[in-house]
Amino acid sequence: METKRSHYYLIVDLEATCSDNGIIPRHEMEIIEIGAVMLNRTTWEIDAEFQQFIQPVRHPQLTAFCTELTSIQQQDVDQASRFSEVIYDFKEWIYSSFPNHIFCSWGNYDKKQFLQDCAFHHIPYPFASEHINIKEEFSEYLGVSKKYGMALALKELGIKLKGTHHRGIDDARNIAAIYRQMKTKKPS
Repeated sequence: METKRSHYYLIVDLEATCSDNGIIPRHEMEIIEIGAVMLNRTTWEIDAEFQQFIQPVRHPQLTAFCTELTSIQQQDVDQASRFSEVIYDFKEWIYSSFPNHIFCSWGNYDKKQFLQDCAFHHIPYPFASEHINIKEEFSEYLGVSKKYGMALALKELGIKLKGTHHRGIDDARNIAAIYRQMKTKKPS
């Protein structure tokens, strides 16, 4: 008999260094915030949360575009730990209490960004191979081919966006709200 703690969706949303003028190429973007929630697959409640900023090393100065998009300030990342320390804390948080979980995110970006940062920092990828792309599942749930952004998906379901859009922890909570509704209610 599995314990209640083994029934979790680990919903992750990352924010990363970025630019709108090409000075930070896609292959040089770095995670600057990990936001994650453990969504209980039995109660559909969030049982735990993780949020940490990360100090970027390739492009340590955030662009004005990045700060405006994410609301993450330069001092947030300047005072943060580096990726290797944060990923250690993140893995500790996950595996000490939630060893049996499925990594989920809105789209494949978060998985790709983790793979990229782990490779750059020579750190093993922290997840099992299974990954749920909730963005794809949402389109299937509605029976449409259109791919929805998270904010539009919330609107489609009549759920109010909570917190600040493009902040990892707030987006993780909002994605959990979408997934809860998808798993507990039939589409209208």
